[in-house]
Amino acid sequence: MLQLSTEGWLLAILASMAIGLAKGGLAMVAILAVPILSLVMSPVQAAGLMLPVYIASDVGGLLAFRRDFDRRVLLTSLPGAVLGIGFGWATAHVVPDRGVTMIVGLIGLAFALNALVRPDLSAEPRQPSSRRGSLWGALAGYTSFVSHSGGPPYQVYVQPLRLPTVIFAGTTTWFFAVVNWVKLIPYAALGQLSLANLKVAAILTPVALVSVWIGLRLVRIIPQALFYRLITWGLLAVSLRLIWQALTG
Repeated sequence: MLQLSTEGWLLAILASMAIGLAKGGLAMVAILAVPILSLVMSPVQAAGLMLPVYIASDVGGLLAFRRDFDRRVLLTSLPGAVLGIGFGWATAHVVPDRGVTMIVGLIGLAFALNALVRPDLSAEPRQPSSRRGSLWGALAGYTSFVSHSGGPPYQVYVQPLRLPTVIFAGTTTWFFAVVNWVKLIPYAALGQLSLANLKVAAILTPVALVSVWIGLRLVRIIPQALFYRLITWGLLAVSLRLIWQALTG
């Protein structure tokens, strides 16, 4: 089994809780999982360890949101996401992780600052678009493949649609569930799904599943306006953390 220190286990538990809360509807929280674990292991190893936990949590999230999702958003974004994952696989040994981390952070930072400084621009809901969905879906698929950090590009596309809170949460859960299942193939081919990682992931999975239930309860009681403010500020905080990680990693 993968050997983790006491600190490593605590961080792994926190990362699993973040994944579960996100699958329960608290979008953007899961993006903290890999950066948290990267404090005690390489980002590549952290990503491989967390993917089985993501997939197990997806089951709980899909059951919770089995009817609460926007089909148009998924149809316009998932094809691009699959292409993004394929591109990530093809360039896995070429593009440095630090560069991708910086790009994700800058995209998220720009969007969050725009939403906070000029909130009136997003007051009128947009409609799903194949062009925008393909672009941001591809970026989300690529960055999700590299470091499970597809949240910022995905949010740039979906947040301006101003979906109801539960529909936003459910659509996000469905989108990343499909993305995670597709990632299994290249992750296995690249040797990131080792037996040691799978054993640790099996221990962490119950923590994530309990957190799915907690996230589901919270997302259904948080007012919609507050929900979007929280995920915008969350996106800002995570983006700054990713930029810092890219600069100092």
